[in-house]
Amino acid sequence: MLGSDVVVRALKESIALHEQSSAAVGPVVAAADVIVRALRAGGKVLAFGNGGSAADASHVAAELVGRFQRQRRGLAALALIADASVVTSVANDEGYERVFARQVEALGRHGDVAFAISTSGASPNVLAALDAARAQGLETIALTGRDGGPIGRAAAIHINVASNLTPRVQEVHRTLLHAMCELVENAFVER
Repeated sequence: MLGSDVVVRALKESIALHEQSSAAVGPVVAAADVIVRALRAGGKVLAFGNGGSAADASHVAAELVGRFQRQRRGLAALALIADASVVTSVANDEGYERVFARQVEALGRHGDVAFAISTSGASPNVLAALDAARAQGLETIALTGRDGGPIGRAAAIHINVASNLTPRVQEVHRTLLHAMCELVENAFVER
């Protein structure tokens, strides 16, 4: 396959999946509303995931703490993958399955938001963190791929991009995350 054919195929697949993901509009708006309520009440967003989803969690935290498109006050958000010392010490002492749950237990408070990102919908450490979040009274949001798996079922708000093609799911995830960040930011700029 020619290089240009690969690029054209990737673009076409991404466009098609973006168009198929219109069912995610309602959950994205609901997620933004939950985040806005939590932030207005003095809460924070704890975002987490593995691999590309870890990068998306860091990206969301950066957009909220910094800014998305407009000047406004910083909004409280943490990516639970960001502190290598915490992640590696918990992984060493308790196992990788606990790296996010332990941080949710330590940092999460009733009314905060646990934002899980998983293209597979099945990552054990992401699911364990959602379980810990629910036990502590955090609001729970999951952004998933495939059929959402146990992670999608564990969250109060489930945003699903129904595809098994991880790169395409990640592309749509980024678009939906940007839309959510814009909604959250608008709530604080327009006040």
